[in-house]
Amino acid sequence: MIDLAVAVVTGGAGGLGSAIGRALAADGFQVVLAGRNLDAAQRVADDIGQSHSPRPYPGRVDVTNRESVATLIGDIGERFGRLDVLVNNAGTEPSNSLEDTTVADWDLTMDVNVKGAMLMSQAGVPFWRAQGTGSIVNISSRTHLGCVRNAAYVSSKAALVGLTRELAVELGPMGVRSNAVAPSFVLTPFNDQRRDLADMEAMIAKYIAFTPLRRLIDPDDVANTVAFLASDRARNITGEVIHVCAGSQLPPTL
Repeated sequence: MIDLAVAVVTGGAGGLGSAIGRALAADGFQVVLAGRNLDAAQRVADDIGQSHSPRPYPGRVDVTNRESVATLIGDIGERFGRLDVLVNNAGTEPSNSLEDTTVADWDLTMDVNVKGAMLMSQAGVPFWRAQGTGSIVNISSRTHLGCVRNAAYVSSKAALVGLTRELAVELGPMGVRSNAVAPSFVLTPFNDQRRDLADMEAMIAKYIAFTPLRRLIDPDDVANTVAFLASDRARNITGEVIHVCAGSQLPPTL
């Protein structure tokens, strides 16, 4: 058992997850980096541990599987005895239009992006009921507003916004806050592998062109927002969606 506040980040070995883990570690949390690839989580934990103490703890989880989630949460309970912050960052994004979306694409996207956040949040309730406090930060996307031509992904991120608000209402009496961060396109290894270099350069140029600040965001922009929402500085903020996208959530200028 430890006295430090504990923060769990799903998808913790990815570009966003590792940045979020580093920001929370810098704020003094005992971070748990959770994901399907334990070796990758271990590498990120070791890297963060070189500059922050305590070293993050790597945990294995398949967020779509209730038993896997229960095993992770049980391990956290035994090791640390508490859960203060849950960052539902695990996600998947099939690059398909409506016509090209298969039932398998749809089901996987909803399972990871929505059901995973629900199962992780559900598993945290016993901690929060006992503690009388907690914070959930769901990583949604600017695409919850639409206009991306990716039916499964857009629908899942819109559903995650709905879940965020429902959790704020339902868990609020336990002292739990629930908020979402909605980034725009972030150049991470996850996104970089989806297209060849020429296509990626065209996509970056497109995003910069319709963004009022004329720049992309980076993982630290998202991580810093998550860290704020996880902190006592945001103690009376709940049910909100914070867009971290340099203004690209706004309608285009006429």
